[in-house]
Amino acid sequence: MTSSTKTVKSDIEIAQEAVLAPIGKIAGGLGLDEEDWEPYGRYKAKVSADTLKKLNGKKDGNVILVTSINPTPAGEGKSTVTVGLGQAMNRIGRKTVIALREPSLGPTMGLKGGAAGGGYSQVVPMEDINLHFTGDFHAITSAHNALAAFLDNHIYQGNELNIDPRRIVWKRVLDLNDRALRHVIIGLGGRTNGVPREDGFDITVASEIMAILCLSVNLDDLKKRLSKMLVAYTYDNEPVFVRDLKVEGALTLLLKEAIHPNLVQTLENTPAFVHGGPFANIAHGCNSVLATKIGAKLGEYLVTEAGFGADLGAEKFLDITTRAGHIKPGAVVIVATIRALKMHGGMTKEELRNEDMDALARGMENLACHIETIQAFGLPYVIAINHFIFDTDREVAFVKDWCAKNGHPVALANVWEDGGKGGEQLARLVVETIESQENHFKPLYELDDSVEDKLYAVITKVYGGKGLELSPKARRQLVSIKKNGWDKFPVCIAKTQYSLSDNPKLIGRPKDFVIHVRELKVSVGAGFIVALTGSVLTMPGLPKHPAALNMDVGTDGKVAGLF
Repeated sequence: MTSSTKTVKSDIEIAQEAVLAPIGKIAGGLGLDEEDWEPYGRYKAKVSADTLKKLNGKKDGNVILVTSINPTPAGEGKSTVTVGLGQAMNRIGRKTVIALREPSLGPTMGLKGGAAGGGYSQVVPMEDINLHFTGDFHAITSAHNALAAFLDNHIYQGNELNIDPRRIVWKRVLDLNDRALRHVIIGLGGRTNGVPREDGFDITVASEIMAILCLSVNLDDLKKRLSKMLVAYTYDNEPVFVRDLKVEGALTLLLKEAIHPNLVQTLENTPAFVHGGPFANIAHGCNSVLATKIGAKLGEYLVTEAGFGADLGAEKFLDITTRAGHIKPGAVVIVATIRALKMHGGMTKEELRNEDMDALARGMENLACHIETIQAFGLPYVIAINHFIFDTDREVAFVKDWCAKNGHPVALANVWEDGGKGGEQLARLVVETIESQENHFKPLYELDDSVEDKLYAVITKVYGGKGLELSPKARRQLVSIKKNGWDKFPVCIAKTQYSLSDNPKLIGRPKDFVIHVRELKVSVGAGFIVALTGSVLTMPGLPKHPAALNMDVGTDGKVAGLF
């Protein structure tokens, strides 16, 4: 028998009925002075990046990272648990701030839908957050494409830097899913229209500028990182950087407002920073370092999430973001759902309302791998069972018993249906875990390790694979990486989110697989090496029936069908 059969309102209906506090009240509750923030309407604000320097002497609160098992079409609700946990922490008397990524229009209007939490655990105003918000993505897109224009103009105007048009590595970007733009030819129509060459578009969240914005700690750091970005190679095979084009000042100008974290609130008026939005399958998948560090200074606890499963976002947070921001996480929450575990055990989405203990038992292997990943980093952790209304009592009991037998702390979270109240058990367990468990956090590899060893460490210790295969192209790029001294960067593996392997069809916990790296791209400004594996794409396409088909706005301006 199911735990509940009642129907609930859609996320957007719940969000539109919420009673929001003026953003000044939220900022004041955090102890921010009026000069620390600037309102963007009644319910949104930009908090100055300089606030971090102002808070420098204040002790950091505990950073709680929320991650999950490998996602499935059934949904895991990681952002929902993040919001619900933050609300619950405040309910039990622990001053807590939330930090999330900004949603991209690509998945919002494509397949995934909104990304502001769900049910009674949402950040609001939900419509604004899921659409244009405060214009950060527009600024990043504009800066990225301005650089592309400056680069092409330099070549057209005489090419003083001797740039080889066949070796330009800087594409253009757009914050939409558009497969037709993956490979394009530009400069056609005669000599006055530029130099013809092959080009392409990535989605904005894959832009190195997005990564840089999320890893920078102030405006000077942002400008320095932008100046280091690799854009092309010369005919003599020498790298060309933004600083060679002398446009880092202009790019910083376009981003001078976007660097300031956005402050909003949850349905229960818990303060939430929503800032930056790199995907975790093609980038590093974490919100801004500034939002995380400021939030940790302002609260006793900071709850943040990293994209997709622990094999992607969490690994990158722990190996890349913590180094860039000098952040030591206090604990990790690993989200699992009965539905997703059953899918990893072989059930189809259409069968999920049926109880299947055998499929559930098989699916536990995926959870086990993600637990081992967090253990490899030496961190305390808690398992959160994100409750869905069609989960049976027997299924929930099975997961709890499995965790108990294997020594894993576990709590049921009903935050989608009950908001913060439904997460109080989880909140108390997280606090208890942080206060009682030893924390031996350490990144998975040393920066002085070779690129191959770093990749191998992630593949074997996180994915559970047995080896690494570099394509001929990747091997040539590795020679260049070593020659230019970029081999001391951490690695950022671009991989399917649906599997521990690079094959999305290998669900559960596959064994004896090899990760195939087809290309190595260096993000010098961001400070990491992107390893593209399998068939992962940096410009997604739209599904046959995009989520946008359900969206509309009435004559009164009321949004419908967003999620």
